[in-house]
Amino acid sequence: MSVAAYEHPLAKYIRPSAKTTANCPGCGNGILTQSILRAIEELGLTLDDFVFVSGIGCAAWIPSPSFFADVLHTTHGRPIAFGIGVKAALPHKRVMVISGDGDLTAIGGNHLIHAARRNIAMTVFCVNNGIYGMTGGQVAPTTPLGLTTVTTPFGNVENPFDICELVKGAGASFVARWTTYHPRQIVKAAKKAIQKKGFAFVEVLSQCPVEFGRKTGMGTAVQMLEWYKKQSVSATRAKDMSPEELRDKIVVGELVDIEKPELMETLAAMRERAMAS
Repeated sequence: MSVAAYEHPLAKYIRPSAKTTANCPGCGNGILTQSILRAIEELGLTLDDFVFVSGIGCAAWIPSPSFFADVLHTTHGRPIAFGIGVKAALPHKRVMVISGDGDLTAIGGNHLIHAARRNIAMTVFCVNNGIYGMTGGQVAPTTPLGLTTVTTPFGNVENPFDICELVKGAGASFVARWTTYHPRQIVKAAKKAIQKKGFAFVEVLSQCPVEFGRKTGMGTAVQMLEWYKKQSVSATRAKDMSPEELRDKIVVGELVDIEKPELMETLAAMRERAMAS
């Protein structure tokens, strides 16, 4: 088969009008995009089964305008709020939110923790590149201590969020963390998250060589992926490590997988009781 005749196996999921990508060279968004689409395909689902929601930022361009599906590209920090509205109106649809750490944990942090607390059935992918990449490289809630950014020229002095611990503490049914060095593991986590009856959250640490890599001195996309490989520690192994040993490490794997009441089901039961009375 000639190169001209070759078509990517996931091309059928991409909107025909989406001719170019909004991602910078070396961005990890492409890795996550393929992982999500492969998970959907391996589950035997179609994009018609989903409504995708994104906010504002680099990761918001993963489903919008690329996915050949129903997509809401919403206001900054509000994709989960829009997703809750979709789920309430169309409970038979699978709602997937894809956005970045700045969008979901800064201006959108309140929506994130309360959606996890309510345990509403939706899948949320948080792309964590540790910086506000789309707007020039400002400090984010996930930027490590001491790192230099546009808005912290002498180093970040604010403690960063451990997003997974935050969502875990808020009450999510499923929580996992991987990096873009782990695409196959992301696919497996995505499949579990999509099928979870409850709030499922997957954090993906993703390289941003243009802003994070250049401004912090971490280098190219390849160098950042090598760093993810070196610093990643499985959740199982981390249980036997001391806080000192875990310093600067990335704990990856499934962190929460529990069963608990889901909001749409409890609401339906409440309506039945109300109508019966």
